Amino acid sequence: MFKKLVTLGLVLLMAMGLFGCAKDGAKDDGKLKIGFAVSTQNNPFFVDMKNGLEAKAEELGFEVLTVDAQDDAAKQLSSIEDLIMKGIDVLVVNPVDGDAVVTAIESANNSNIPVITVDRGANGGEVTAHIASDNVAGGVMAADFIAEKINKAGKVVELEGIAGTSAARDRGKGFNQGIDKYDSIEVVASQPADFNRAKGMTVMENILQSQREIDAVFAHNDSMALGAMEAIEGAGRDIIIVGFDAIDDAVQAVKDGKIAATVAQQPSLIGEIAVETAQKIANEEVVEEFIKVPLKLVK
Repeated sequence: MFKKLVTLGLVLLMAMGLFGCAKDGAKDDGKLKIGFAVSTQNNPFFVDMKNGLEAKAEELGFEVLTVDAQDDAAKQLSSIEDLIMKGIDVLVVNPVDGDAVVTAIESANNSNIPVITVDRGANGGEVTAHIASDNVAGGVMAADFIAEKINKAGKVVELEGIAGTSAARDRGKGFNQGIDKYDSIEVVASQPADFNRAKGMTVMENILQSQREIDAVFAHNDSMALGAMEAIEGAGRDIIIVGFDAIDDAVQAVKDGKIAATVAQQPSLIGEIAVETAQKIANEEVVEEFIKVPLKLVK
């Protein structure tokens, strides 16, 4: 009986040793596995971000597992849980909602997986780095441009993004800080259109019916700006429009004179920096908590 127990113990130890070697070998192959949870791929901005991230990862020889939440916070939570189960080394997340994503981030924390947020922040959990444009500065930039175009006097409309996202909060904060500098400019309507083009058009149509005087519109992203453009064209009114993100359709609309300007982010660069930051974290290098990506105004 004693010999059998000793033999069984040796077998178990050998099995554990072999398993440990196999696991260590997988870690030592140098191939970082990044999980990327994107809010939606039904938006050119996030498609550009995804392409930039994946191209940089391929260049560096890393693996990327991308999951699309389709703007559904519950779906994002479950897809991040799947990424954790697949043994990712670093989680990069573009939250659908800053509050709803906290549970998913805490799950990653509990699994000792570092978390990077991109474009939109999270309102809880331990995030190693946040990579985004300075959205507050971008909002101020839009307000100053509108003020210049309407000679520092008039009535403006604000189309807001998804409530609970840092992008909507910060862009709105910056815009209102900027507008507050001008006593003769009044924000006559401020309504959410959820970063969505169709909703942007519908919300703008309703505002046009209730507001006879509108000089300018600031939309928290270009999709809503393009929707507002369609509504304004349909109503036959002449209103200055400023968007945010500089997606291809919006830049073309600026060239065509249909939109006055768009605050340009660099989504592809955000994706690239996310991969570089993931590499630094994996190498146990110190990274900044907030990594700002430059903005510019396309007009």
